[in-house]
Amino acid sequence: MTKKYIFSLAREEILKLIPYKSARDDFSSDQKKMIMMDANENPFENGLNRYPDPMQLKLKKRIAESKKLNIEQIYLGNGSDDIINQLIVAFCRPNVDSILICPPTFGMYEVHANLNSIKSLKVPLNVKFELNEDSIFSSIKKNTKVIFIPNPNNPTGNSFSDLKIQKLIDNFGGIVVIDEAYSEFYEGDSFVPMISKHKNLVVVQTFSKGQGLAGARLGMCFANKYIVEILNKIKAPYNINSLTIDAALKKLDVQGVVYQQVSEIIQEKHRLLNEIKNVKFIKKIYKSDANFFMIKVDNGNKRYKQLLELGIVVRNTSKYYNCENTLRITVGKKDENNALISVLSKMDLK
Repeated sequence: MTKKYIFSLAREEILKLIPYKSARDDFSSDQKKMIMMDANENPFENGLNRYPDPMQLKLKKRIAESKKLNIEQIYLGNGSDDIINQLIVAFCRPNVDSILICPPTFGMYEVHANLNSIKSLKVPLNVKFELNEDSIFSSIKKNTKVIFIPNPNNPTGNSFSDLKIQKLIDNFGGIVVIDEAYSEFYEGDSFVPMISKHKNLVVVQTFSKGQGLAGARLGMCFANKYIVEILNKIKAPYNINSLTIDAALKKLDVQGVVYQQVSEIIQEKHRLLNEIKNVKFIKKIYKSDANFFMIKVDNGNKRYKQLLELGIVVRNTSKYYNCENTLRITVGKKDENNALISVLSKMDLK
């Protein structure tokens, strides 16, 4: 039943595709050392002369163990952006189907929709930056295929009600994608354990934030095996490079260090927020469940330029929907945060 349902949502031409298959799909990398004469590579060893495992089985096994999932429920992409694009390609017909987003939200959902000639239905968050589920359901069209919900949200930093998200999953006839890019910093529950119970649920996570591998570009997609099967039809043959696979495996060996760093970042966030709360030109500090926070200031463009001139780069979010005169600030290391505190104090006099 699940397979029939998922396949009914996917593009017909995608379902007809036969995934690219290399000779190395025919044997296990755990078998005895093979003489590789199949892929026209340079035979002289240098650590990178061979193509990587096209299905990243060793890495997927480690991730599956940590997430308590099966390998067939995992798809890896070249960053979360790649996964977002693949989901749109797989399920949305150009110039016919639509996705639904809730601004202010992560901008790449709409970018990838536009690149694929897919309309983006926009249902703004309410004044408290919460999901408006009634408006979402009234805005869904017959051909709306995917809803993207970042949780915690970017750029606002707040998380959404689990009950509201659950309502979307239970009642929407298409795919619901929960983008948990900042999951390491969020004290609430992940939706990953729920994918076995909900055939239309996709959860996206990344190694770029809490795991500290932004330069490696590795995103993780967790879904039922039929969604993963469809994504595997359209992925590039060797979409995750060897350096990224090795870096991720090494990172999974030192999760204690990751937890320590995440804890320090969260502590620094609380300290930073406490230190800047009396800066006069900061009109509001928004609640954050991530490693960044958004502030409302007297003049967003002016304060952004001042910070740049003083050597600090933040994100000017003033052009986001309902975010006039706001800045998004990523929590840094203690010395970096101290520098920000000092600069903001000086700016307060100008």
